Amino acid sequence: MAEKNEKGGEKPQEKKGAHSFNRSASAPEEKPMNKGRPMQAPMKAVISASGKEVRGIVRLAGYDLRGSLPLRRAITSVKGIGINLGKVVSEIASQQLGINDKTMIGELSEQEVEKLENIMRNPAEFGVPVRMLNRQKDLFTGNNLHYISSDLVYIVRQDIDHEKDAYTWKGYRHTYGQKVRGQRTRTTGRTGMTVGVLRKAVLAKAGESAAAATGAAAQAAGAKAPAAAPGAKAPAGIAPKAPIGAPKAAAPAKKEEKK
Repeated sequence: MAEKNEKGGEKPQEKKGAHSFNRSASAPEEKPMNKGRPMQAPMKAVISASGKEVRGIVRLAGYDLRGSLPLRRAITSVKGIGINLGKVVSEIASQQLGINDKTMIGELSEQEVEKLENIMRNPAEFGVPVRMLNRQKDLFTGNNLHYISSDLVYIVRQDIDHEKDAYTWKGYRHTYGQKVRGQRTRTTGRTGMTVGVLRKAVLAKAGESAAAATGAAAQAAGAKAPAAAPGAKAPAGIAPKAPIGAPKAAAPAKKEEKK
């Protein structure tokens, strides 16, 4: 009996998935927090060898550059500054700003970045040779200038439009999208559908379509024409042309002339 009472005193176990209607009496369930995207850890500031904090992005001459780039590499990343000119400009900037050539661009302050951009836009004022400028003897002013970034794109577009308006040979070639500086165009620079061996394929397709069109027209004309009387000759007229690609009829043999 005791065993039965013990067994009877035990509460029946709840089945999995069964709904408990007394949730208010039970302890509230803890919901996991931050189910979505995990929070990113804050970026640590990069400190250079000299002890200065390096900025992540630096705006130089209209370009967003990584602050970890060395000075010379950052200068040559700007449109209009090549390798040789970048080397000269970096040497001038290191003298003017009192920095090293390997200094990262992110270490410079806003005032130093403005001075560097001024050197890049006016290199002739800081002793750069005229032969290294990209706008020698300007067409309108006659001065030796140097353009970078968006100014260079704009002035090149203006020069092309000027050539088109004057209708020079260069402007003519620019207008029709051809090569301007005397390059060969027999094997390169081709545009359009008929290029090389593709011309034969295009002509063959055109011939097939023309033959099909003429055949359909001949059938329609034959259906509309009245039936000719037996023994009557066909009306004189222009004989229809043979379709393109059709085999030519054999020419009649010439009669031997009597001696």
